[in-house]
Amino acid sequence: MDYKETYRFWCANEYFDESTRTELKNIAGDEKEIEDRFYRDLEFGTGGLRGVIGAGTNRMNVYTVRKATQGLANFIIAENGQDKGVAIAFDSRNMSPEFSREAALCLNANGIKTYRFDSLRPTPELSFALRELGCIAGIVITASHNPPEYNGYKVYWEDGAQITAPKDKQIIAEVNKVTDYAMVKTMPEADAVAAGLYHTIGEEIDDKYIEALKMQIIHPEYIQKAAEDIKIVYTPLHGTGNLPVRRVLKELGFKHVFVVPEQELPDGNFSTVSYPNPEDPKAFKLALELAEKVDADIVLATDPDADRLGVYAKDTKTGEYVSFTGNMSGMVIAEYILNKRKENGTLPENGALVKTIVTTNMADALAKAYNVKLIEVLTGFKFIGEQIKFFEQQHTYAYVFGLEESYGCLVGTHARDKDAVVAVMALCEVAACCKLNGMTLWDKMLEIYDKYGYYREGLESITLKGIDGVEKIQNMMNKLRENPPAAFGDFKVLAVRDYKSSKRLDMETKEISDLELPVSNVLYYELENDAWCCARPSGTEPKIKFYMGVKGNSIDHADTMLKKLTNALLALAK
Repeated sequence: MDYKETYRFWCANEYFDESTRTELKNIAGDEKEIEDRFYRDLEFGTGGLRGVIGAGTNRMNVYTVRKATQGLANFIIAENGQDKGVAIAFDSRNMSPEFSREAALCLNANGIKTYRFDSLRPTPELSFALRELGCIAGIVITASHNPPEYNGYKVYWEDGAQITAPKDKQIIAEVNKVTDYAMVKTMPEADAVAAGLYHTIGEEIDDKYIEALKMQIIHPEYIQKAAEDIKIVYTPLHGTGNLPVRRVLKELGFKHVFVVPEQELPDGNFSTVSYPNPEDPKAFKLALELAEKVDADIVLATDPDADRLGVYAKDTKTGEYVSFTGNMSGMVIAEYILNKRKENGTLPENGALVKTIVTTNMADALAKAYNVKLIEVLTGFKFIGEQIKFFEQQHTYAYVFGLEESYGCLVGTHARDKDAVVAVMALCEVAACCKLNGMTLWDKMLEIYDKYGYYREGLESITLKGIDGVEKIQNMMNKLRENPPAAFGDFKVLAVRDYKSSKRLDMETKEISDLELPVSNVLYYELENDAWCCARPSGTEPKIKFYMGVKGNSIDHADTMLKKLTNALLALAK
């Protein structure tokens, strides 16, 4: 069927509920809207589903969620994992409770046990829970930091990380086999409970999760000594972080934690922010106003599913609050962990720091200084989680810390995904240490720059929606791939890594070597003077992303270099 026939099928078929059919009948005559809703099935990619909430095959709704879950159920049964069960969590977004319930009941109808949280929980707690319960898989209903009209569906495997090769492709294949909604099973909740298939989980997992976090504290005495003096402002941005963040900080002994009242409670419309993303300075408006009022030392924001953390800290010289990128906050945590664990003799000889290829090169300098292994992986925290599994299976390295530039990191191995709750806790421990030494986190960042170099990074995203957008993004990548630039402005290209062909081309010698990372539609350019840039289409949004990084002699010098590189890259990509 073409998209028009599919639209008419949804409007007429009583398999779809009345509200769905009414919603679709109300767009009759709007050809562009009908096309966008039905020109394809919402793609189940390597991370699961993500899309705009609404009726249609290219939307997030109970039918697309059930269809994806049926494919996952078929794979779990093929793996004989139905008795292990599936843990399910959801965030504060619109329809998250409903989608999580539908996923559970579809799995139950296929004879698979489910363990669904009784209310919203952070994504990293789902990663923790499925391992704690011995489940074969996990599902979390979230669209992370996307705008309010979005929701999503992420799949985790028994190691606690999001699905990676070969499981990702195998699950996608099973989902794609579900071509008829009549193939999708479901059952009433009461019947699922009576059959011992549907289980509700809650505070017993919360308690274990919080205890696992607190075990990562290195110097609790710093917190005890600074607890009366340090002031922390926090906003969960209407998401899942509110209760666990407040709880862990309280149990550690912090006395002055101020939560932004307007953003404390869950709100799927995110009514106080246009974009609930801690990477966006506008998301901090209310938090910074509260910070000025209470004279806070540190200002923190977590995204709706509490896996990303944004940070501001006071500059003691100007009294202004300075924004940290994800690279910066990650480096502050990493340097503290490496330094303090080396001091107390707990830094393992085979320690490893793991980062994605688009994360700051300061991580490389840090790893070298502390004699730990630096491991690079493709973009996506699931690849960092996968490394922890490899370390355990192969007895190679001991995980010390992992981070990605997009405001995500993981302290400890209680979860296998980025965890903003543990990141809040770690940063507050660092802030307490700084407070005892008459410093702020910004002072510490400047100290780190002085020690390792002035590394600065940037990200530019171009959004191109619809069928035309997909084609334009592909054309951009083809242009860069087919005509490798010799330079980006003043920045000479030393080598090109094409992760789609798994080849690295040395631009001077023309030598071609193999890349070890999985195949991915990514182009990475090694530039002179420890600079670099990278192009990749987003796997979850209709965007192409351009990353870049430089190393300068000062912050101002590095920022000037970064601006020049950014402009040169965008000019060539057009």
